[in-house]
Formats: sequence, structure tokens, C-alpha cells
Amino acid sequence: MEYKRGNLDNQQLIHFYRSLMWPRMIEEKMLVLLRQGKISKWFSGIGQEAIAVGATLAMEPNEWIMPLHRNLGVFTARDMSLTALFKQWQGDRTGFSKARERSFHFGSKAHHVCGMISHLGPQLAIADGVALAYQQRGQLKAALAFTGDGGTSEGDFHEALNVASVWNLPVIFIIENNGYGLSTPTNEQFKCEHLVDRAKGYGMEGIRIDGNNILEVYETVKGVRDYCINHQRPYLIECDTFRMRGHEEASGIKYVPKELIETWSKKDPIKNFEQFLVAENVLTEMQIADIRNEFKDSIDRQLIEAMKEDPFTPAIEEEVVDVFAPLPLNNIPELTSLATPTIHNKRFIESISEALKQAMRKYPEMIIMGQDIAEYGGAFKMTEGFVEEFGKQRIRNTPICESAIVGAALGLSMEGIKSVMEMQFADFVTVAFNQIVNNLAKIHYRWGQNADVVIRMPTGAGVGAGPFHSQSNEAWFTHVPGLKVVYPSSSADAKGLMIAALADPNPVLYFEHKAMYRSIEGEVPEEYYQVPIGKAAFISRGTDATIITYGMGVHWAKKYQSENTNTSVTILDLRTLSPLDYDSIKEAVTETGKVLILHEDNLTGGIGGEIAAWLAENCFENLDAPIMRCASLDTPIPFNINLEKQYLANSRLAETMTKLLAY
Repeated sequence: MEYKRGNLDNQQLIHFYRSLMWPRMIEEKMLVLLRQGKISKWFSGIGQEAIAVGATLAMEPNEWIMPLHRNLGVFTARDMSLTALFKQWQGDRTGFSKARERSFHFGSKAHHVCGMISHLGPQLAIADGVALAYQQRGQLKAALAFTGDGGTSEGDFHEALNVASVWNLPVIFIIENNGYGLSTPTNEQFKCEHLVDRAKGYGMEGIRIDGNNILEVYETVKGVRDYCINHQRPYLIECDTFRMRGHEEASGIKYVPKELIETWSKKDPIKNFEQFLVAENVLTEMQIADIRNEFKDSIDRQLIEAMKEDPFTPAIEEEVVDVFAPLPLNNIPELTSLATPTIHNKRFIESISEALKQAMRKYPEMIIMGQDIAEYGGAFKMTEGFVEEFGKQRIRNTPICESAIVGAALGLSMEGIKSVMEMQFADFVTVAFNQIVNNLAKIHYRWGQNADVVIRMPTGAGVGAGPFHSQSNEAWFTHVPGLKVVYPSSSADAKGLMIAALADPNPVLYFEHKAMYRSIEGEVPEEYYQVPIGKAAFISRGTDATIITYGMGVHWAKKYQSENTNTSVTILDLRTLSPLDYDSIKEAVTETGKVLILHEDNLTGGIGGEIAAWLAENCFENLDAPIMRCASLDTPIPFNINLEKQYLANSRLAETMTKLLAY
């Protein structure tokens, strides 16, 4: 192994050695603790330390890094307290994730390290968002994201690299090619000669280096960082290395040929660097031994501190509260508190568009992203004319890669920039499902990082668009803690809920019914106001029966009421599906004693089932009849208009109400 010290002085080389040795010795201690049963699992990076350490030292301390399982050197090179790390790994309440996560599934905003999730690929797109924030602000900074050879097979890898290249973002992508994805060798993972060859397909530069040579890693990443900043371009680095232990300790390494282990053991990044430092008269064998003893004492001392019993009593309230980031104080008036509003008549689509436009003026860094949303104005013309006022840097057309764009939105949020992502059709959310339910939804609960992201979800039937453009999928997300789900039914609410969603530091899925875009209109104040998330609205008050609904269901209920004037109906518009307004639900049911839950979504698994269960548990004594649900058929939504009408809940509303009222 050839080391080129360049302009590095002795003190820098010693610092590099100490930074390299520190995670190795920590890991050796962790393996002892694992055998003693004091930790539950460990993903070893022994043999790969030079990549994590060298790359981190080459970056500025305030530049975000997205590490993976085997990147302990990132955390230690960012000077994280070992005592705190020990507590994290033991599941102690005072660790970085309050005992909610293990190993390296956590992050720290103070250290600009973004914790991974087990799915690996989504971290890459977060780096895109961080780099976009740097670029928008004119900051001379770059983001760095790690992946493994196995991770390059995931769609998120390709989406993230493509977005970074198309958008000219200063992102460094590092592939740690250690020869195996768990037990699967690289010859069963890809057919290109080298993974770095993939850079050409994305129009970016790439380089393949010796990942066990800390000086080569450091100098390469340092030079690549300068390139990314100066040229505002991404770069791909493939680091050849080897995993000397199992994927995780339980899996072992029996599947690895012995001669391969012997070959790579001779390339150990620490032993070779020690030999170089001794040969260069930078350190003596005695000084190396002194450093090892110093580290051993420090590790033992901090472990003793971390092992001090710190019992705590789990508290449900604390766990629930931490699912969402707290709402900041704001001076945005609520719709009901506007004294003398200036009213104008707006169609549903116009009220959402107005909210977005006013928010773009209020938040000068806010970005809207989506397919065809710039000059074209979006599939439904929601953002028509926005480019002329705000420019293409803030109204950004995206490649067709929903997962990467959601990830980029999270990256923007980590840098304090609000964003709105338009899912061209709510149906397409399936390809971004992982980013939404595992990254956006869980990140605050896991390590306190907010996800200030609004995802617009054009949804619903009534336009004859068939199974892939007309689905109602809002119930999928009401099951996921950490997501807020809103679904307005009026123009005034559409504007106010969008403004509230944008003021909220938590991820909000904003469902907007396509059939209402131009068919529904109403009075909307010109002022900037909010409708509080989590608060339902009474559309009417009655005595015979209650209809609990939302979205298009509100208009079906109002039509039923107008056609059945002899029936006195309370109509409750939920407006927010997560969190639900249980106080208003109980009030609405208590008024009449008979309740029908109406929604366009399929019957099975719809939000109606959850509300019905809650009512049975909490309002049984107020009920004068069985709780009834009226929903769409448990089939995919068909294309033919007549089949679509039959499918929709509205076709069975009158019949179900007659049955309910007969009790």
C-alpha cells in the first residue's frame, strides 16, 4: 500500500492515525460486550475504517453526512461523546434516540450526521435535498452520502444520482465496495466491471480508489469536495475495501473463502498506516503503544460511566408526544377569527393555488417540486404562472422519481427550508411509500429531526380515469404514526388547511379531490389565514341521524340532505383524518344517536372502520342504532363511467340512510 503524505505535516498524520485507531478500538470493545450479552447486535466496520474516517475528515464539520451500518468512523470523527454512543448502543434513555433506536439508526443535527434506516437507499436522496439547500443559499458546501455495493442495486441509488446530476447538485456519493451484500458476492449483484462505471450513465464524474488507504481517501474526497463546490456537480467515488467480519456478528463469515480473508488482512488500513508512520519517523512503536493504552483507558472509563444504572419508567404520554414535532407559535389568524375579511369567490383549485402563492411570498426559501409543474403549470394547472413570479429555482420540475424527490424534501427540511412536493396523482405515491412511512414519519420520534414537508395528493374518482389515476388511498397513511393527513372539502378550508400544513413542522399529506378542482367553489378570504389541523367542522345540525364524512363525501351528504328535506341530518366534515377530532365526533353522534360513516375509499380498511370502533368503545351509551358505514366497493376502481358510479359509495348512500333511520 503506497501512502502519499503530500503537504500533510506530522501533527496532521498523527491526528489521522488517532482518528483511525479510535473507532477500531471501540469496535473491539463492542465485540467483547456482544459476547457478554451486554449489547444485542453489532455491524462491524473492522477493515473499512479508512473510508468513513478519511471522508469525514475531508468534509467541513457543518456539512451533512449520511452514513450507514459500518461507518462508526463518521460518528467518532465528528467528536461524538463515546459515553453517549455507549448509551445509545445499549438502548439507554439518555442516548441520542431516547432508547427508541439501536446501533447507527440515529442522527444528530448538532453533528450534521443523518441517521440511516434499514432500507439503505433512501439516505442518498436526502443528500440531494441538503445540497439543494446549500446551492439555493449560495453556500460553498457539499453533502456526502454513503452506500454499499449491495445498495447500488436499489432504485433509490439510481434516482438519487440522476436527480443530483440533472439538478447540478454538490453531492459526493461514496460506494463502499466490500465484496458482499450480506453473503451475496458482487458477481451476483452487478455485471459492470466496476461500480464507478455507472457514473457515466448519469453524466457525472467518478473515480475508483483504494478504500483502505486513509490518505488516498482523504485527498480524494477533499479534492472531489472542491470539485463539487466549484463546478456545482455531483461526483461518484467507489472505494474498494473488505468486510473482515460478518454482515452482522450473528451471520459469521463461513461463506467467505479463506484465501480472500488472508489477502485482505494484509491490507488492513491500520496496520499498514502504522508501518508508514514508523517508516516516516512520525511515530515510534512506543508512541503507538501509548496511544493504544490511552484509548483503552478512555474506553474503559467511558464504558463504566455509560453502564451506571439509569433506570427510567416508560411513560406513554412522552412517547406519544414525541411522535410529532411541537407546533411553533405563529401569528397566522384562523379563518374563524378574521374580523372583516376581504371575500372573493374561488374555485377549489384556485384557493389551493392562492395558498401556495401566498406561502411562497411568506417563506422566501420555500420550494415547490413536482413533475411538469414549472412552465406547464402541473397536470391540473395548479402552479400555472408560478415560474414567472418565483423562478425555476423555486418551482422545480422533477424527473419521474417520486422516492428521490420526497427524500430531497426531507433533506431541505434538515436545513430549515420548507417544501411542497406534488404527487402528480395520489396513486403514484406507492413508489415513494418507503420514504414517506419510514423516513418522513419516523424521523422526529427517532432522533428529534423535524420533517417540514407537505405532499400534495390529487386523489379521487368521478373523472373516469380508472384504477391507476382515481384511487382513494388516504387510509394507508392514517395508520402511520408521525404523518398528518388532511382532506378539505370546501374552497375556504382548502386554502386554510394548506396554509396550516405549511406552518406545521411535521410531514403533511394534503389530499385534494380532482373532481372538486373546478366543480366546487365558494367564498374565500383574500387574507393569509389557517384552518387548524385536527379540527372537524359541522356542516349542518340535525336530530334524526349523523353523517360523518370528508372530501367528496361532504357534497354527497349535502345532496342527500337537500333531496330528503323531511330528514334532519347532522353532517360532520372531518377535514383532518390524522389526527382525528374525537371531541367533535362524539358531539356529532350524541346529537342524534344514529351515525353513518361515509367515505369514497373502499369499505375494508377505510378510516370509517377505525371511527366505528372508537364510537363502539367510547359512545356506546349514546347510540340508538348500529353504527353503519357507506363506502366504495372492495374492488379496484373501474374505468367505465357506469361501473365507476356503481363502485362509488354515493350509489348506496340513500339505501344505507333508509336502513339506519328505520331503527
